[in-house]
Amino acid sequence: MKTKLITSALFAFLFAIQIQAQDRTTVTANSNDISDNLDLKAVASIFGDSEDLADFERRLNDPKIQISNLDLNGDNQVDYLRVIETVENNTHLIIIQSVLERDVYQDVATIEVERDGNNNVQVQVVGDVYMYGTNYIYEPVYVSRPVIFNVFWTNYYRPYYSPWYWSYYPTYYYAWNPYPVYRYHRHVHNHINVHNHYNYVNTRRSSRAEAMYTTRRSNGYERQHPDRSFTQRNNVSNRHELVQTRQGSTRNQAATGTRASNVTRNTTTSGTRNSTTTTRNSSNTNRTSTQTRNNDTRTLNSSTRNTTRSESTPVRVNSTTRTSPARTEAPARVESNTRTSSTQRTQAPTRTNTSRAEAPSRNTAPTNVSRGNSAPRQSAPQQSRSNDGGSSRGNSSSRGGGSRG
Repeated sequence: MKTKLITSALFAFLFAIQIQAQDRTTVTANSNDISDNLDLKAVASIFGDSEDLADFERRLNDPKIQISNLDLNGDNQVDYLRVIETVENNTHLIIIQSVLERDVYQDVATIEVERDGNNNVQVQVVGDVYMYGTNYIYEPVYVSRPVIFNVFWTNYYRPYYSPWYWSYYPTYYYAWNPYPVYRYHRHVHNHINVHNHYNYVNTRRSSRAEAMYTTRRSNGYERQHPDRSFTQRNNVSNRHELVQTRQGSTRNQAATGTRASNVTRNTTTSGTRNSTTTTRNSSNTNRTSTQTRNNDTRTLNSSTRNTTRSESTPVRVNSTTRTSPARTEAPARVESNTRTSSTQRTQAPTRTNTSRAEAPSRNTAPTNVSRGNSAPRQSAPQQSRSNDGGSSRGNSSSRGGGSRG
């Protein structure tokens, strides 16, 4: 029975491991997309902390914080991200490009900054349609006014254009190997300013910035891989829907795993209960058998004792029967001589026999009386006091007469 329980527990354990393995495989497959390697909320966060666009580019490519994990050209090194800007009136269009080869760039995202007549500034971080799908937009709401806004609308401001290109990078930069996606997500979240708010929207607020971008877009990677656009890589319109789909599948998998774990727990609990019940039943059986054995042993012991007692009792009776004739022979002597009652004979037969047996020794008894001979015992009454006078006188007269005659 124990072997069956152990076997069922092992099957349940293997079943749970298989379910967990399936869940892990499914999550890993769904997380493999180009857009997973650059978090636009992190881009919006460091933009609000930058002093100017040169500082913003430095933060994007800083090996110490590693905001990007993109490797579009597949050389096992994270691509350098350069920043270029276009300005029209109160609208600033900032383009982030991945440097793939010499004179080959791929736009990753844009930052559209526009100021209205009330001196209110609106910022939108828009993902490239090839990388993130259509209308993947975040609007950051900064807890304090970014310093970079103070230089955008000055009389001496000049649009920023990155001086760095393929194989010519700043001294602080060195390439690093890309992380697995799950490690990158855990890492980049540590560099997002949690005091700000990052609202997702699907509509562009600046029509001017949208028109400016149509003539300045670079898509070197898209031209090389036209069949790898976001809509062809996924069955949703943009990354926001992709994340929601993943979360729903993760919840379903978690629910399935929970159900499977509950089934496993129920199986394990049932097996444990059955094993406990079996153990209790076996212990009760052992106790019953032990009690039965003890009862049998007690019965045997009692029967043995009773047999011993029943066997020992006849011995005592036989011994009494064997010894009783010796005690009753002496009273027979007393019955003919002293005529005492049977009660007195039984109480002191030995003393009476002894006193009467010594009487012939005082008189002139012709022979010694034997215990087994009955004739001398009968002659003993002739020596009693009741018969001594007559017999003596008779004997003397016969003796005298004989001498006289």
